[in-house]
Amino acid sequence: MNLRIWCVGLSLLAATEALAADKITKETFGHGGTTRTYYLYVPESVTSASPAPLLVLLHGSGRNGLTLAEPWKDLAKKQGIILAGPDAITSAGWNMGPDGPAFLSALVDVVSAQHPVDPRRVYLFGHSAGAVHALVLGLLESQYFAAAAVHAGALPPEVYPYIARAPRKIPLAIWVGTNDAFFPLKAVRATRDALVAEKLDVKLTEIGGHTHDYYGSASGINREAWDFLKPHALDADPVFTKYEVRQ
Repeated sequence: MNLRIWCVGLSLLAATEALAADKITKETFGHGGTTRTYYLYVPESVTSASPAPLLVLLHGSGRNGLTLAEPWKDLAKKQGIILAGPDAITSAGWNMGPDGPAFLSALVDVVSAQHPVDPRRVYLFGHSAGAVHALVLGLLESQYFAAAAVHAGALPPEVYPYIARAPRKIPLAIWVGTNDAFFPLKAVRATRDALVAEKLDVKLTEIGGHTHDYYGSASGINREAWDFLKPHALDADPVFTKYEVRQ
């Protein structure tokens, strides 16, 4: 009887440890003289024998990294995707200074130092303010990120001149609702047209009757976004471009 109780207890302990390992964890690291927070999910299937893709998640205004990591977790578990959802320096939105290329590169380095990340398959996904940031960062670091997919975002017209400067035609995909009050179709289509004019591969999906609400349709959007992202990989080791940030 005692042996049976011990075996049952051991089984429960193993189950508890497995559940604990299957959680999104809150992590921190130092960057730019401050402590930065991000939310990490590493599927149990990820091993050093087979480096995994890394998806960097950029949240919307008033949110944090956890609010994107949670909707992506189930798909990441099935597909073997490492998730990293950083918090912007302020919840109001992303700032190109403290939240720019150097910050995201540092985040990727931190995650890669602890987990087997495939450096040629690091992707961006963003919603709303995070979508805008992902589109801009994808252009600035087109030789670093393999591809980017976003929901409800568009490029500000003042960013259009940077499209031609991207050294690699990074694959981009945008999902937007036809009833999105924050990113009207006219603005999103203008972004698509500006990108296509510079020979970038852009997929635009207009969702009929859909609003700005990502969370109510996240599972479907995420599946489509991953179907777009997963075939893309850099042809060579990633190249990170350093920029001078003017204060």
